[in-house]
Amino acid sequence: MNGSAVPGTPCAEPVRTEIFTAVATLPADALALLEPTLFASPAWWDCVQTEAMPAGSTPCFLLCRIGGQPAALFVLCRAADGALGSLTTPYTCLYAPALAPGISAEAQAAALIALTRFCRRSAVTRLEALDPDAPSTAALAAAAMRAGLCVLRFAHFGNWHEAVAGQDWSAYLANRPGALRETIRRRLRHADRQAGAVLTVVDGPAGLEAGIAAYEAVYASSWKEPEPFPRFNAALMRALAPLGMLRLGVWRIAGQPVAAQFWAVDHGRATVLKLAHDEAFKPLSPGTVLTALMLRRLLEQDRVAAIDFGRGDDDYKQGWARARRQRIGLLLVNPWRPAGWPVLVRHALGRLAARWRQAGGISLAGGAGPPGR
Repeated sequence: MNGSAVPGTPCAEPVRTEIFTAVATLPADALALLEPTLFASPAWWDCVQTEAMPAGSTPCFLLCRIGGQPAALFVLCRAADGALGSLTTPYTCLYAPALAPGISAEAQAAALIALTRFCRRSAVTRLEALDPDAPSTAALAAAAMRAGLCVLRFAHFGNWHEAVAGQDWSAYLANRPGALRETIRRRLRHADRQAGAVLTVVDGPAGLEAGIAAYEAVYASSWKEPEPFPRFNAALMRALAPLGMLRLGVWRIAGQPVAAQFWAVDHGRATVLKLAHDEAFKPLSPGTVLTALMLRRLLEQDRVAAIDFGRGDDDYKQGWARARRQRIGLLLVNPWRPAGWPVLVRHALGRLAARWRQAGGISLAGGAGPPGR
């Protein structure tokens, strides 16, 4: 941990930043900034820093205090080459700076300017999985510009979701597209006729290790590519189970797991984090069957108010959820560092190409998308 004063911020109280390299080392008053919601919880950050850090990178928990009190926490990742970015992973569905409850607009601006000034140490800081409609996203971009950084926005991923408060399974099913509704009914009838077909749902520590073993066996027999961080999902399940947030579903036939998926139930929102099925049982549509069984359980037992299908615009999601929202990223570019100039040039060329296409001109090659991570 180290600290530094931040002069010139728009706040009457002293503004100071402190750096911590692990969530476990945060002082208690700073931990209080982390919400119990999944992607901002101490349990989430602990799993990420333990099992999902790129080689050679280190976490950077950047805390801003105003008048000695925690005002904001910015969770970053410092890569092996020194580049900065949000501590986001292929599993992160939402990211935001953590702000103190009830913080004034003046104090918020001061805290975010202090945090984004820290980003001037890197030519480019890449922030991902942001909600474009969240007030904190606009405030973060404004603060970065006041800190002397250029702010470039890019589309990151789509997120399919639906409000389902008060709906039971029948009401939910009635709102599905006709083709999917009929497929679900047919596949569930067929599943009911399978000898030894059983659904088990792990929602706490009991049966957890057996459930994880079944999930991993199904994943290994699925169509999916190996995980970039193969121990992360099991670690997250172990972290969520004692909190009552895990819903790990396994569909077995004659004792063999053929489909598995795990959800997190968080403040009335159920988010599916991973799903897979054994390709050998594809004729039974085990993925469709298990998704239907899990949703029926979530609606009728957990009484969730919203369902969320996580990252990406996979075709199947559009039937199970009716609303799409965009998650975005921001590139905070230091114009005084030469390594940031190519990013600014590519972005400018990309905007020029887009305008040219909109005007009906010939498409320009080599449009500027955000650099990969």
